[in-house]
Amino acid sequence: MRDPDFELYDNVGRDADQIAAARYGIATSRDLRRWAERDAAPFLTEHPLPNEPLPGPDLAPYLDALAAAETPAQANAVTQQLLDAAEPVLKAVSDCLVAAARWRGQNRGAELGSPPKMLMAAASRSLGVLSLADQADLAILRAEYDPAPAPPQPRTTPGLPPAPPGTPPTGPAPGR
Repeated sequence: MRDPDFELYDNVGRDADQIAAARYGIATSRDLRRWAERDAAPFLTEHPLPNEPLPGPDLAPYLDALAAAETPAQANAVTQQLLDAAEPVLKAVSDCLVAAARWRGQNRGAELGSPPKMLMAAASRSLGVLSLADQADLAILRAEYDPAPAPPQPRTTPGLPPAPPGTPPTGPAPGR
C-alpha cells in the first residue's frame, strides 16, 4: 500500500500542468515545447528567425487623443484611425496563421477541433477583433446620431378606462 501522503509530497513545487501530466502519464506543455525546440534547432540554424518580439505600435498619440475627446464623434475618429493602423498587422498575422493551418495540406478534410481548424479559427478571430471594435464604435455613433424612437404610447379616450386585454371590440361586425 502506498503512503497516502506520497502524492502530496511528490507534488510540492509542481504546477497544475505537471501534476496532471504525471497523473495521466503524458508530457507537459513545457516538455513538448522543449523537445520541439531541441529538434528544430538545426532547422532554425539554416532558417534564422528574429528572436525579438514584433515591434509594438506607439499607442501614446491614440491614448492622448482619446483622453482629450469630448464627443462620440471625436472618440470615433480616434478609434477608426487606430483600427485602420492595426488592420495591416492583424491581416499579416491572420495570413501567417492560415499558412500554418494549410501547411502540407493538413487542413484538407480536417475535423472540427483539429489543429488546422483551430489555427483557421485563430486567424479569423484575429481579424474579428477589428470587426467587433467597429461594431461597438458604430453602436456609439448610432446612440448619438440616430437613437431609436421612443415606443409609442397607447392612446386612451378621456374619461374611459382602457379595455381589458382579450376583450372583443364593440360595434357592428366587419362586413355588415
